[in-house]
Amino acid sequence: MEAPDHILIVDDDAEIRDLLSQYLVKSGFRVTAVADGRGMWQALDAGRTDLIVLDVMLPGDDGLTLCRNLRARSDTPVIMLTARGDETDRIVGLEMGADDYLAKPFSARELLARIKAILRRARSLPENLQAERARHLHFADWALDTAHRHLVSATGVVTPLSGAEYRLLRIFLGHPNRVLNRDQLVDLTQGKEADPLDRSIDVQVSRLRHRLNDDPREPRLIKTVRGEGYVLAVTVTEAA
Repeated sequence: MEAPDHILIVDDDAEIRDLLSQYLVKSGFRVTAVADGRGMWQALDAGRTDLIVLDVMLPGDDGLTLCRNLRARSDTPVIMLTARGDETDRIVGLEMGADDYLAKPFSARELLARIKAILRRARSLPENLQAERARHLHFADWALDTAHRHLVSATGVVTPLSGAEYRLLRIFLGHPNRVLNRDQLVDLTQGKEADPLDRSIDVQVSRLRHRLNDDPREPRLIKTVRGEGYVLAVTVTEAA
């Protein structure tokens, strides 16, 4: 029998931890709940975690700092929680590597739906992005390791990618030198869960450029085609 997905809740509000833990356990998940960053790292070191629900306002290191540090070592999906619904806060969270963002107050049912959607996206790719025999995809001065889902530079430096970053890069690498409009990118990365008013794809493109050291003012890899979308303007080759 397949083990249940493990959700790690990081929130300093004991009532929220208890409420979400009980709801998610009833929904078939295994749950660990901690109050701060120290507890988060201990839980991560203790075993597999499939998704993290991470509050922004925490004692010690805040959620944004923890998310940024997490992305340096792991691509575990992250849903950020905040008491503030400002769009700027949401964008900052996405720039730190979060996969989704939910403003308090929220319903446990909505969080459950988002958890399921992210886990589903993390484990499946659109039909044209199914796993290939090639383990490495080479482009410009980079290689994408599709087995471990990280970037490798020409000098051998490894750069972890979030789930959202990996999916977006795989789409570009699967369609090199082809202009993809924003709606196509949203549909391929988010599928039926896509919000037509969601601007996160632009944030993810910006973040991916940063990962690739691609100057946003004059990008040479992921170029903006004004009025149309984005294009990966490089040749892509495969290797085992």
